[in-house]
Amino acid sequence: MPHIHEKIDFTVSALIVHKNAVLLRRHDKYKMWYGPGGHIELGEDPNEAIIREAKEEVGLNIKLFSNSFSFSDSAREKELIPPRFLNRHHISDTHEHIDMVYFATADRNDIAQSNKELSEEIRWFTKQELEDEKLEMPERTRRYALEALKELAD
Repeated sequence: MPHIHEKIDFTVSALIVHKNAVLLRRHDKYKMWYGPGGHIELGEDPNEAIIREAKEEVGLNIKLFSNSFSFSDSAREKELIPPRFLNRHHISDTHEHIDMVYFATADRNDIAQSNKELSEEIRWFTKQELEDEKLEMPERTRRYALEALKELAD
């Protein structure tokens, strides 16, 4: 999806855990491992966006994880699951992203990419694999993935 805003876009990503592994997608442009995700589209809330992105990019229905207390929804308001982490990062000299990072679980591990969202590589990583410093990923992604496994792995 093209950028919605000129300087800063809001994005979502997820560290999806199944059993003892976390799912990462190798970004075609940056050649690094990240959690599936993308831009929040107009008319979407962040929870809707990450659920849509997970379905589009990896074909999984996910359940978002929250370790915070939630009040009941009412007819005029809905409690959203907050992201586990929030970061602002550089994309180019003129553009940045504010990324809402969610932890989620999947009830299966078979990945199904849509033709629109084909990626070079998507795979499940164990804790031991994530600890390999030769693995090309931003350090924040490694920390997030290890924390997701610590909190959600079987």
